[in-house]
Amino acid sequence: MSAKEDIAAASPAGEAKPKTEKELKKEAARLAKLEKFKAKQEKQQEKQNKTEGDEAKAKKKAPKERQIIKYEVPTEHGAKKDTKCPMPDAYSPQYVEAAWYDWWVKEGFFKPEYGGRDVKSLKPEEKFVIVIPPPNVTGFLHLGHGLTNSVEDCLVRWHRMKGRATLWVPGCDHAGIATQVVVEKKLWREEKKTRHDLGREAFVDKIWQWKNEKGHKIYDQLRKLGGSYDWDRVSFTMDDKLYRAVTEAFCRMHEKGLIYRSVRLVNWSCTLRSAISDIEVDKKEVEGRTLLSVPGYDQKIEFGVLVSFAYKVIDSEEEIIVATTRIETMLGDSAVAVHPEDPRYTHLQGKFVQHPFITDRKMPIVFDDFVDREFGTGM
Repeated sequence: MSAKEDIAAASPAGEAKPKTEKELKKEAARLAKLEKFKAKQEKQQEKQNKTEGDEAKAKKKAPKERQIIKYEVPTEHGAKKDTKCPMPDAYSPQYVEAAWYDWWVKEGFFKPEYGGRDVKSLKPEEKFVIVIPPPNVTGFLHLGHGLTNSVEDCLVRWHRMKGRATLWVPGCDHAGIATQVVVEKKLWREEKKTRHDLGREAFVDKIWQWKNEKGHKIYDQLRKLGGSYDWDRVSFTMDDKLYRAVTEAFCRMHEKGLIYRSVRLVNWSCTLRSAISDIEVDKKEVEGRTLLSVPGYDQKIEFGVLVSFAYKVIDSEEEIIVATTRIETMLGDSAVAVHPEDPRYTHLQGKFVQHPFITDRKMPIVFDDFVDREFGTGM
């Protein structure tokens, strides 16, 4: 008897028919699949629990948003700060700095005359006076100003604690061309006019109007720094008193021969139609022909190309050709240099050439090993 027949014989009457081998295999596969599914669910649940735990830890570790405590006790301008009110648990700059500065200024703590001193009768060693390096009226204070003012304030306060009469003079600079550019842009934006349309006097009035409207921003920032300035002596570099003092100083230096006026190369701005200082010029080295944007021109301008021009040899019909990438510098030429071993120019030793634009300038032809014979015309 087979195994199947044994199972059939052993089955009581009325019971379900025993499963076949194929059915048993299917059942076993189903159970295995179910176990796999359960294991997968348990793994996912474990991962989810871990994620929730990590999020909870992160929330727990996350710093709380810092509450800014401010001084909100009603205090008149220049009145002493009320220190009897409750103090914040943690340091709050807004709370600590509030109200003090206006009281310091009102009490005259920063004046050299504080305490009834007669500063005119003091000896030089009993006084300490410095002037703030005036920031430009066109901008805002940056970190560099903060650093400089902190160092200066330390010096002033140290000398004050030493018993000396101290004076720290605040102020700002007119910024010259920078201010002119700002006002010109504003004038064009609002009125579609240039400074030439207004004329000199009217344009200067516009600059003063702009300074009076915007200049206080710098002073507000200086006050927030807490510097011990004497605000009754605040100065602007174009104030009439300072303007006349500078004019007088230049006149005296000219009379003593310390300064003079002469024909020299200058930096010319085509946009401003004015000479500008070296510090206002952005220098750039170019390698060969380069097109660069120049303020005042719609199209780019070509730079880095050799330009050739001629100098006439004096007492001769001969001309020499000079090549340069900086044609504008020829106005400052004072000599022409050639290589001593260049056979093209050895016959010119001891000769002079005439400058084409400056009639009284005769320039010698000099010989120097520094000259590159292969560059341009060798001159």
